[in-house]
Amino acid sequence: MEIMKVKDYDEMSSQACSFIINKIKQVQSPVLGLATGSTPEGLYKRLIEKYNAQEVTFKDVLTFNLDEYVGLENDDPNSYHHFMNEKLFKHIDIAIERVHVPNGVAENLEKECQDYEKKIKDAEQVDIQVLGLGLNGHIGFNEPGTPFSSRTHIVDLDQSTRQANARFFDSLDDVPDKAITMGIETIMESKEILLLVSGANKREALDRLLNGEISEDFPASILQKHSNVTIIADEEALQD
Repeated sequence: MEIMKVKDYDEMSSQACSFIINKIKQVQSPVLGLATGSTPEGLYKRLIEKYNAQEVTFKDVLTFNLDEYVGLENDDPNSYHHFMNEKLFKHIDIAIERVHVPNGVAENLEKECQDYEKKIKDAEQVDIQVLGLGLNGHIGFNEPGTPFSSRTHIVDLDQSTRQANARFFDSLDDVPDKAITMGIETIMESKEILLLVSGANKREALDRLLNGEISEDFPASILQKHSNVTIIADEEALQD
């Protein structure tokens, strides 16, 4: 693992933006794995700025998002389809058919998981997967106890995860209790992983990732076994 220590969230977002743009320029048809939540928002804002400044194009980019809530329509303000459209896709020159987010209202959710896996396989691996770090070590929506061998699947969301996401909803009761997520093995097959970590509240989780044992009780610990992981973390997250 390579650890890039930065001053704060803004610098983390800026460095992540440079990291992604370099990858887009290096690869002929780059495949990006994208995340949602507050952590990557600054990254997406900077990518839009670079696009507007004509420093990058997304015409040849293919994207796969990590996850989506089960039961939320694509246009629901709390769906990850909506999040990605508002925070990135509608502001850049990426074709809608090159954007992939799991369908949380698919008639057959098991088939949706299988189809999503096939799309990723047909794309011949994700070139770089952006990840955040959950307080309980979840990556994507892979909660503690998820087998490291998991592929894209339906997951019951941990109460701590629902509570962490409740700020985006009217109440905790409105937060879905299930989601579709890329599996841990799916994530680990990415050629490169970019993990973004910011804030004092992530300090304990990051320390456990870096120094703890590899265990399914802390899903992110498997990243220790990936051959190409870059962690961009700010001072608060890395502080002893």
